[in-house]
Amino acid sequence: MPPRPAASAIVIHENRLLLVRRARPPAADLYAFPGGKVERGETPDMAALRELKEETGLDGLSAELFAEYDLPPEPGGPPEHHFFLSVFCVDVRGDPQTACASSDAAGLGWFSLKELNDLPVPPSVSDCVERLAQARKVIE
Repeated sequence: MPPRPAASAIVIHENRLLLVRRARPPAADLYAFPGGKVERGETPDMAALRELKEETGLDGLSAELFAEYDLPPEPGGPPEHHFFLSVFCVDVRGDPQTACASSDAAGLGWFSLKELNDLPVPPSVSDCVERLAQARKVIE
């Protein structure tokens, strides 16, 4: 079964990253960038902006591709949980601190690089955070 397309949105505000706590599998109870499956007729960048709005209430203005990952299902997980994830850096309209968890987000927060070390996150998020730090898009 080929991977299903998915997309997520990196939002940075005052040197902090917006993460949601996932409410459902895959990656349930892990902190991740807002995101989800690409729906029929959508492009990955459109899906990233839609998922950002659904999970946080924030309106994304633009989405720039940052990274891509082939994410196999978790061990013992269903084959339909095989995703090809496109991660976008997103600018938002208005005050980003108005974000609130909705849809399938069990919670959200703004985290510094140091705080991220203590959070359970998927490997793709860890990799993106390392890349962001190296590119100096976010610093301690």
